[in-house]
Amino acid sequence: MSLATGLLLFDSGMSLRLSALSIGRQPVLRLVTLGVLVTWIVGSVTASLVTDLSSDLVVLLGAILVVSGPTVVIPILRRLRPRPPTGPILRWEGIVIDPVGAMLAVLVFEVIVLGDPQGAAGHVVEGLLRTLAVGGGFGIAAGLGLAVILRYFWVPGNLENAVSLMFVVGVYTVAHAVQPESGLLAAVVMGVTLANQRLVDVRHIVEFKENLRVLLISSLFIVLAARLPLAGLTQVLSKGLLFVLVLVAVARPLSVFASTWKSNLSSAQRLFLCCMAPRGIVAAAIASIF
Repeated sequence: MSLATGLLLFDSGMSLRLSALSIGRQPVLRLVTLGVLVTWIVGSVTASLVTDLSSDLVVLLGAILVVSGPTVVIPILRRLRPRPPTGPILRWEGIVIDPVGAMLAVLVFEVIVLGDPQGAAGHVVEGLLRTLAVGGGFGIAAGLGLAVILRYFWVPGNLENAVSLMFVVGVYTVAHAVQPESGLLAAVVMGVTLANQRLVDVRHIVEFKENLRVLLISSLFIVLAARLPLAGLTQVLSKGLLFVLVLVAVARPLSVFASTWKSNLSSAQRLFLCCMAPRGIVAAAIASIF
């Protein structure tokens, strides 16, 4: 399940162009840092008020739900086609925030296991730096390595899609083995690196990954839904709806307005950003793992 999520994030990463981020770079950086913090705090506080979970679990729940979801955001953007910089901001945020949220959830979980929040500060910082270094380093190396292989025709043309899939699985597995949950970041970075290099045309790989994405998404949602007992859903339905309402009507607007403060975005563009933060397959997959 986690590997399939990595494949989906790789496909999403291949849709990111660094040139499209020239206008909205600052809002994106704030959304995946300050915005994550705001969403985490609001989600945790709300969970503590409307659920019977312990303090440790509400903090973990808030960390899991900071993610957005490229599997939901990107199809919506393709349908609506918002003008820049709104579209690129949402696309970059939805893809980058997923490994950030997964990494945050893992670090919070490790603090809970250690049972010493004050003493775990150094451990969290070390884990964060290791995740960024391992995920980013392996992702860039894999993306450039695959580009070189395709550039010099070291594999037959009919096997290029299979080899690219092998690279994604390999970099995810190796990165995850070196540093837990850095595989998602490695998959995203590999996709971004491959999409922005100029050594070889990768449009045929993009088309293959789009077809694979449809299969993975449909399968993952069925598997995740099958693991959810109906009795458990009915028990938390009313509280769950209230929790979702706060995330949509309070957490997201606060996150957006805090992240776009003194930016060049208009009020209409900010309002559009406030209305776009669907939770996708990554949130569900991470929650099921925990």
